[in-house]
Amino acid sequence: MAAIRTSGVSSLHEARLALGKRLRELRRQADLSGRELAESLSWPPSKVSKLENGRQSPTDEDIRVWARATASEREADSLLASLHTLAVQNVEWQRQLRGGLRSHQTEIAALDASTRLFRAFECTFVPGLLQTAEYARARFAQSVTVLKVRGDVTDAVRARVQRQEILYRPDKRFHFVLTESALRYRLCPPEVMLGQLDRLISLSGLPNVKFGIIGFETAYAVAPTHGFWLLDDERVMVETFSAELNLAGPQEIELYRTIFDSMATAASYGRQAREIIKRVVDDLSVEPLPEGKTE
Repeated sequence: MAAIRTSGVSSLHEARLALGKRLRELRRQADLSGRELAESLSWPPSKVSKLENGRQSPTDEDIRVWARATASEREADSLLASLHTLAVQNVEWQRQLRGGLRSHQTEIAALDASTRLFRAFECTFVPGLLQTAEYARARFAQSVTVLKVRGDVTDAVRARVQRQEILYRPDKRFHFVLTESALRYRLCPPEVMLGQLDRLISLSGLPNVKFGIIGFETAYAVAPTHGFWLLDDERVMVETFSAELNLAGPQEIELYRTIFDSMATAASYGRQAREIIKRVVDDLSVEPLPEGKTE
């Protein structure tokens, strides 16, 4: 999992808005106005408005009494799961990376150890578990620049490379799907990317690794809006510039599983995937070397 991600995924406020929208739907299905619901619960009318418009997070008890008042008790567990996800999904990067980049890699390694099936979709860059040391260094350098965190890049690179030993464990399974754009974005010098592409070809041959690429010519059933990791069927991880979102609601996990399956179906594997990589290699290889470098 990368140290930083460019994406337009929902922020904590947007997730709160989604929960509020669902509460509003239940109230309207019960044919209650906001004032009527507030009176039945002995709440000030403003509380209903704040909850429905994402300006206030409900408590567990708020969810339970709302469900009872709108005759939708069957929805209570799902609503509570969404509420509890809100409490953990938005971990600020500045706080998470306070101990340095290497510390975060160590935390992720602990999560890796408890996961059996890793499914990752990436549309912007190469996943951390597949990165060369040089590519990882470029990614971490950007994190230091953007987030103004401690610049322990060398230690972080070493920790990331050590994490990659998990790829060779027979009890772990990995399914990576990348877009061709992730192989072409200029996020590092061409010579670094050439080494990275060579590593992808090598890792794609591991028996417990399934590696697919969605070529530019492929028609998408679902737009590749942002990357994400699906860990077993228990957690979805999405990283934005400012936060790491950890989604654990059953409906969210099912949604991302469906999206991943769509991306995986669109991808090319084996020889066809290697042909796409080689096409990118050929395009990079014809570019002039940096000044002062020779073949």
